[in-house]
Amino acid sequence: GRLNADNARFLLLAVLIVLYMLCGAAVFSAIELPTEREAKERWEERLENFTRRHNLSRAELRHFLREYEEANVAGIRVDDIRPRWDFTGAFYFVGTVVSTIGFGMTTPATVGGKIFLIFYGLIGCAGTILFFNLFLERLITVIAYVMKSCHERQLRRKGVLPQNGRRGSGSSEVDSLAGWKPSVYYVMLILCVASLIISCCASAMYTPIEGWSYFDSLYFCFVAFSTIGFGDLVSSQNVRYDSQGLYRFGNFVFILMGVCCIYSLFNVISIVIKQSINWILKKLACKCCHKCQRRLFRSRRNVVMPGNVRSRRNISIETDVVNESDTDGRRLSGEMISMKDFLASNKVSLAIMQKQLSETANGYPRQMSSNSKQNGFSGGVGALAIMNNRLAETSVDR
Repeated sequence: GRLNADNARFLLLAVLIVLYMLCGAAVFSAIELPTEREAKERWEERLENFTRRHNLSRAELRHFLREYEEANVAGIRVDDIRPRWDFTGAFYFVGTVVSTIGFGMTTPATVGGKIFLIFYGLIGCAGTILFFNLFLERLITVIAYVMKSCHERQLRRKGVLPQNGRRGSGSSEVDSLAGWKPSVYYVMLILCVASLIISCCASAMYTPIEGWSYFDSLYFCFVAFSTIGFGDLVSSQNVRYDSQGLYRFGNFVFILMGVCCIYSLFNVISIVIKQSINWILKKLACKCCHKCQRRLFRSRRNVVMPGNVRSRRNISIETDVVNESDTDGRRLSGEMISMKDFLASNKVSLAIMQKQLSETANGYPRQMSSNSKQNGFSGGVGALAIMNNRLAETSVDR
């Protein structure tokens, strides 16, 4: 039934992610491995020349380098950099913690610091994720308002709506606006453009101040804004900058805006991936669905079945595809939730989660409404879960 459909989607997504990771590993290995080998050969040659020139043994030199690696982890560098654990350095560190960026250039070295980090990060990361979810709601609300205003303007140019801007009572206006919802693909495009503009502006600031190339600055922006946080490039680490206070404030604002936009973009892209998975499963299930229907028809061609019984068997993954045929076109067209429904569903998301957990713990079967059948995945928590759960529901509201 519904559980089998959810399992099929989960397994397909897991397989696709594994294949995506394998392809990525192959590409990165082919690109980066030759450079790594060349760097290792150059280092071995330089190490050999250094030991020969200063009459040192390789063992002594390696022991010294290991001690420097330990000092490097504690924050000691060859070049002068700002103190890692003064107040400004510690504030930068907690910012990377609660935002889940985690550059890794600063880490607690004491047992007390590590214990405090566990509890501090537990609350800080949860609160920041909640902030990102609320930011996503308001951002999509603004985008939807702007897109609806543009849609109304287009209708007025076509003569469907009155030019004076007042709402009329005609059926044409109701038909034009009542069922309108912003397209998820347009929202994704707007977020892509916004993220690109923020990244380009931030890169224009980092390039002269940090001394990076513009491409390296763009690379840093993506790594930081997506909270990947490799730590190979980290901003605001030198001891002194020109206009230091202004630069650190700009760095904070750019990272905050970039993380919020990229987080919102990831949520919207996840909806598109979900729709793609539903489309793939539909194509894979069509052949099996037709075979099962023909086999069922042959086995029961002499049996008279009531209409309600015949309709109740449409809960398996195969027959679920047949039921979805009426709404697939609208759902795959990229329609998104209305903002009123989005905000209302967010208020009850905790209650829904508690109900689901209670039913699961007590072994009660989940109720399957007509709306829940259309949804690709089962419910969850957060802005992505709300949009996923409401996407299919609003596609059949009209």
